[in-house]
Amino acid sequence: MLHSHLIKPLIGESYPTIDYGKGVYLYDTEGRVYIDACSGAVTANLGHGMEEILQSIVNQGNKVAFVYRSQFSNQPAEELATFLHEKTGYPWSFFVNSGSEAVETAIKIAIQYWQEKGRSMKRKVLSRWLSYHGITFGALSASGHPARRERFDSFLGDWPTIEPPYCAQCPFGKTHPSCQIACATQLETMINRIGPDNIAAFIAEPVIGAAGGAIAPPKGYYERIRSICDKYEVLFIADEVMTGCGRTGTFMALEQWGVKADIVAIGKGLSAGYAPIAATLISDEVMTPIMNGSKVIMSGHTFSGNPLSASAALSVLKLIDSERIIEDVDSKGTYLRNLIIKLKNEFPFIHDIRGKGLMLGIEFEARGSAFTSHIVQAGVECGILLYPASAGLDGRSGSAIIIAPPLNSSKRELEEIVKRLRTTLQTAIGSWRDHI
Repeated sequence: MLHSHLIKPLIGESYPTIDYGKGVYLYDTEGRVYIDACSGAVTANLGHGMEEILQSIVNQGNKVAFVYRSQFSNQPAEELATFLHEKTGYPWSFFVNSGSEAVETAIKIAIQYWQEKGRSMKRKVLSRWLSYHGITFGALSASGHPARRERFDSFLGDWPTIEPPYCAQCPFGKTHPSCQIACATQLETMINRIGPDNIAAFIAEPVIGAAGGAIAPPKGYYERIRSICDKYEVLFIADEVMTGCGRTGTFMALEQWGVKADIVAIGKGLSAGYAPIAATLISDEVMTPIMNGSKVIMSGHTFSGNPLSASAALSVLKLIDSERIIEDVDSKGTYLRNLIIKLKNEFPFIHDIRGKGLMLGIEFEARGSAFTSHIVQAGVECGILLYPASAGLDGRSGSAIIIAPPLNSSKRELEEIVKRLRTTLQTAIGSWRDHI
């Protein structure tokens, strides 16, 4: 094989080369076919090769592909911001290129909000363990993901302070509802310990993704979190990069708890993978002191609000809306979950099946990240793509995967996913015994 000059996730590892994709399937240059059971990185919400979306990108490219936000606005970005306002109620959108950047921007805006109000001491951000908010320094500081923090730990902020709502392995040794949602109440303890006059914001993923394998809190959790944030004047940032744009059965996952954050980060499904774009959505309350003060949000990137990316995202969201795709996500998720539950009797090393909508997690008996990698690789060999996730209270000892197919997957395709998952687990457990 010729030497590759491209740096890949694992240097020196050989990866299949993709040729093309169509719907829920991907095809490599060797003729192998993969069913995309995780939408790449929980991103390809509409699958691959959607002509309508691709044509919108071509049409925009024929007009203009790039303008710099300090010099021009552009119609696709303006229309996308308007669409998001009408869909979510957030009247302000700041467009960036990735979820990490959207989280960074959300954090900066939260800190700036208090500066503009003359309360510059409120600059600390709190977060949870078993969380992942991105790979840039601010986002990684907020991440309670031990494996991804450790190399840069001395440079990162100590923002993770409270335990996750991990009912399968409760950090407090309790059960819901008798626990009285102790994991949420812990936020109040930490705010009082640090001092509310020092805290700008609290950030959380509505459903924990890569750091926990689709951990969804019980009813009442975010209602309590919102109440605590309001009581102590702490902004609530929702990291909906993975959960937003319909993935869990509502446009924003937090809708299912009847809660609204002050600032929201979205990405991934925003363009369904057809172009790099993410966004920070901001409430009027947060924007008002900035509008009345400096009138500048201290953030931005060369490609922020790129017309090609905005055009792709607008086309994706309009298609999701016009075909009412989100309306079927909950029922499809229930159907898929029930199919996976049937595997539990055959594979007793499955510890927990959880999640919301079409973002489902399978946690295995604690065998560490090596077992997760083993499962994912077995999946590739069996023609199914699975998303690896951490698990376990320490964020290291557990093993989990995420199943998150495109939102427009058919029932037959969901059945095919579970069929290939079954073959994968059979293959993996057999070769794992040989491995150990």
